[in-house]
Amino acid sequence: MIVQCKRRLIKYNGKLFSCSTSIAMELIGGKWKSVILIYLIDGKKRYSELRKLISTITERTLSLQLKQLEKDGLITRKVFTKKPPLKVEYALTPFGESLAPVLTTIAEWGVTVINEKGEFIEE
Repeated sequence: MIVQCKRRLIKYNGKLFSCSTSIAMELIGGKWKSVILIYLIDGKKRYSELRKLISTITERTLSLQLKQLEKDGLITRKVFTKKPPLKVEYALTPFGESLAPVLTTIAEWGVTVINEKGEFIEE
């Protein structure tokens, strides 16, 4: 499939975009959104699990990014309140799951870049 970005405006969620790539980057762009999503590909995670997996993200940033991903319909947030402590789980929606092949390909390319130009550091 060839993606064509012709000169036209696209309206999505009340915003105007010039290309479908802009919409995709609105949803998954930035430093953290795709990282959070890649960790949710293999199943639901609690907030504390995500925080441990993404050790360089601040709690505030993680919280804000999770709220935005939920607002955009990419993840769900399920709260369990039957007994303390409060438990919250995040999972991909079917819309979020549709990103799995794209995110996996990006992650694989990232490993290639690391192998050629960087290094893995064990913590």
